[in-house]
Amino acid sequence: MNRPNLWSEGREILFEDNHLLVINKPAGILVQGDATGDEPLSKKAAEYLRFKYKKPGEAFVGVCHRIDRPVSGIVILAKTSKALSRLNEMFRDDNIHKTYWALTGRPPVPENGTLVHWLVKDTIRNVTKAYPEKHSQGLRSELSYELLGMAGNRYLLQINPVTGRPHQIRTQLATGLGTPIIGDVKYGFIAPLPDVSIALHARQLQLQHPVTKEVITLVAPLPDAPHWDAAREYYK
Repeated sequence: MNRPNLWSEGREILFEDNHLLVINKPAGILVQGDATGDEPLSKKAAEYLRFKYKKPGEAFVGVCHRIDRPVSGIVILAKTSKALSRLNEMFRDDNIHKTYWALTGRPPVPENGTLVHWLVKDTIRNVTKAYPEKHSQGLRSELSYELLGMAGNRYLLQINPVTGRPHQIRTQLATGLGTPIIGDVKYGFIAPLPDVSIALHARQLQLQHPVTKEVITLVAPLPDAPHWDAAREYYK
């Protein structure tokens, strides 16, 4: 069996035990397969586990949440059906504390606050629209944000979504603050990044382990991309 060229522990593999596999997803990779037919993170993870544990058949990999293809950062995968079921419930009930970092071209006004919108997903165009008032077809979406400071000539924001909706952070920053994320041309930024990613990173997750019940905090290093270089000084 040839070793697949996948990940290294500590960089891409952030945590692994009998029930969980936590990956620092590179931008550009799908979490779960779609109509493009491109190999998703879930398939890569199954290959990784199959090789590592010399499994004769397919390894179990359960997807309990997703981050967008052009977004980097933490993705939790379940290695057992018990973990998958409990993680699904935790994400559904918003019982996982999520922290994202984003780079924008202008500062948010005010510099910190809470945004509440009703989001409507256009599945055909794959875009989400945010409404400031209750919308009959919308899902209530809430996040808090704060400006951490300048990162070169950009602004580094920390975002804590209370809910988990498709494209939530991207559309709420663009609509609610007028601060589209660097590279996110879908939501109003003027130009793409060279690697076609967007400057949004799932930085940290804090949760109760679905089986052991231990509280764990997972932190993902920033991608090795030039647009993130100036943000590294904000590491704690």
